[in-house]
Amino acid sequence: MKAHDLRQMELADLEAKVSALREDIFKIRFQHATAQLGDPSSLIKTRRTLARAMTILAERTKEAQNTSEA
Repeated sequence: MKAHDLRQMELADLEAKVSALREDIFKIRFQHATAQLGDPSSLIKTRRTLARAMTILAERTKEAQNTSEA
């Protein structure tokens, strides 16, 4: 998923996406450990998408705090 797509999501949807990506990483690591993972690069792709989503979520949270303080 591209950063552009993540930026267009609402805050609640973005939080749900972060949660879902964390679950996906857990499942992928489990499949990798049991040698059932078909695409080894899927772990890297999912981790990068999670990092993008968490970065955008942090930006929005900080932005919301700044607007409430002013």
